Formats: sequence, structure tokens, C-alpha cells
Amino acid sequence: MSQPVIVLIGRILLSIIFILAGFGKITNIGGTAGYFGSMGLPVPMVTAVVVSLVELVGGLFILVGFLTRPTAYVLALFCIATAFIAHYNFSDMNQMINFQKNFAMAGGFLVLAAFGPSTLSVDARRA
Repeated sequence: MSQPVIVLIGRILLSIIFILAGFGKITNIGGTAGYFGSMGLPVPMVTAVVVSLVELVGGLFILVGFLTRPTAYVLALFCIATAFIAHYNFSDMNQMINFQKNFAMAGGFLVLAAFGPSTLSVDARRA
């Protein structure tokens, strides 16, 4: 399998969780805001909209390879922040796994930011 195809598969795998999570949050924005409010996050409705859009739009950008490097940096930071905000209860094994998963995804995004989306991407077509 060629490197561009492997990078495309990697982008697809990295993007799926964000597209689905962002879509789920934005289509239930009231519930999302309520959940964020229960976590003590500031301005829950604004936070819900911002988080939903970062996940959905960021996931779509990674999927198609558009503005890949800056988007990958944003999503790497998002993963790390989310790990510390939502998955810090290390006495709960599921939270520990989610914390580690977020760091693993951040690592994948940093690799993508460093090496780029390859030739099967909108970025390559625009270059």
C-alpha cells in the first residue's frame, strides 16, 4: 500500500470520532450545554457550541485534508485539554483509558501536523 493511501486511512481513522462526537453534540446542543454546566464549565451554551464546532469542523478538515497542519495542532491541544478537563478521575479505569486515548490521539495529530496530509488531500491539490 502506498504512503499517501496509508496517510489517508490514518486521517479517516483520526477524524471519525470527532465528526461523530461533534455532530452528536451540535444536534443535541441543549443536552450538551446541560452536561457541560454540570461539569462546572463556564458559559455552558457557548462552550457547547465551540466544542461541537471544533470537533465537527476539525474532524471534517482532517478527513479531507484541508488546512491539515493548523487543524491537527488545534485538535492535539483539544485532546490534551479534554483529557485534563473530562478524564482526570484516575480511580475510574474508564476515565484513565479515555485520558490515555486522548493523549494517543494528540500524538497522532502532532505526527500529522509535522508530516502533513500527503498527496491525497485538498491541501495537496491547492499547492
